[in-house]
Amino acid sequence: MTEPVVRIPDAKVALSTASVYPESTATAFEIAARLGYDGVEVMVWTDPVSQDIEALRRLSDYHQVPILAVHAPCLLITQRVWSTDPWVKLQRARAAAEKLDASTVVVHPPFRWQRAYAREFVRGIWRMADETDVRFAVENMYPWRYRDREMLAYAPGWDVTQDDYRHFTIDLSHTATARTDALEMVDRMGDRLAHLHLADGQGSNKDEHLVPGRGTQPCAELLERLAVGDFDGNVVVEVNTRRAMSTTEREADLAEALAFTRLHLASPTSTTRRSRAVPGS
Repeated sequence: MTEPVVRIPDAKVALSTASVYPESTATAFEIAARLGYDGVEVMVWTDPVSQDIEALRRLSDYHQVPILAVHAPCLLITQRVWSTDPWVKLQRARAAAEKLDASTVVVHPPFRWQRAYAREFVRGIWRMADETDVRFAVENMYPWRYRDREMLAYAPGWDVTQDDYRHFTIDLSHTATARTDALEMVDRMGDRLAHLHLADGQGSNKDEHLVPGRGTQPCAELLERLAVGDFDGNVVVEVNTRRAMSTTEREADLAEALAFTRLHLASPTSTTRRSRAVPGS
């Protein structure tokens, strides 16, 4: 049998429902199915459908789009979604992931003013991870900046590699905003990297979530590295399409992001590498 020219890892490419905002969670399933994404990551936020497990199951079944991950409601605008108690939020996110057959719960580190939660966060995440097969993948964040002032808004810290977690999510828009080296962060995460939020950024003070390839982050290089390493986590396109003037323009951005991801989430086989090394062979 002829060896394939390209090896593609087992990683699936999902669409974050946040990528269609201000359109709805239901619209994200429809677009993911139409464009050929492998699944979705549900951002649990103020859209009631995103909070409703049975509604999400019906959308998944109807569109034949699996739910690969659940993003716990830990944004400023979701402080009252699923409870005001952050541990209850994570318990409900885990229950949702288990019922929806999602492999991963994405969670941010606590805000600094959530003092009791922050003190127990690392130990608590380990404890919850021990109780389930669902991966709790803690996401890197960034310092908040205004002009020349910087505020450390997260505790224990925005650089999650400084603490001991079983699984990590890396977000390349966040590495841009933090102005940190994404590939060095991936090296520190090592085999605990379980989840990727693929987006780009220019290194501004804002969390930009650009379509990959439109900023300064090593999106292509990271995907190619994951392909060589047979990454088996999820790659989630999480981009900002709020400025799209129409549904057609939004879908074009999401199709471009998917094409970029598919192109780079592959690696040449050893046979291909040898043929490149010896031209004409």
